[in-house]
Amino acid sequence: MKIAIGCDHGGFELKPYVVEYLISRGIEVMDLGTNSSESVDYPDYGRAVGESVASGKADLGIVICGTGIGISLAANKVRGIRAAVVSDTFSAKMARAHNNANVLAFGARVVGKGLALELISAWLDAEFAGGRHQRRVDKIMEIEN
Repeated sequence: MKIAIGCDHGGFELKPYVVEYLISRGIEVMDLGTNSSESVDYPDYGRAVGESVASGKADLGIVICGTGIGISLAANKVRGIRAAVVSDTFSAKMARAHNNANVLAFGARVVGKGLALELISAWLDAEFAGGRHQRRVDKIMEIEN
């Protein structure tokens, strides 16, 4: 599995812990930046991750900014992306199980290192339930057309 990760300056300090955790799980990481604490624009990184997932260069994506909101909005503008911003493990699990979220978003100023890794674990360990949830995901994806 390959996961694309991107963040703005707000997520820069948290990103190395996330990358290390993913690698420890045997996951290949595609780091799309940013690579410093210098102020940058989160839409650039949300879009880059979204495009990597939508094109198949990555299987899934993770985006981090101060709150997770702005970068998730940017990722969701990419056709085929279902980015979910979460701050609790139940929502992370349901984002995958019910919404088949292919990008996980969270805020470095909202969750700490420990919770961030728990969110990722809950999301990765969940499986899409399909069934009635597939019908609903299909309806979400139809909105793009």
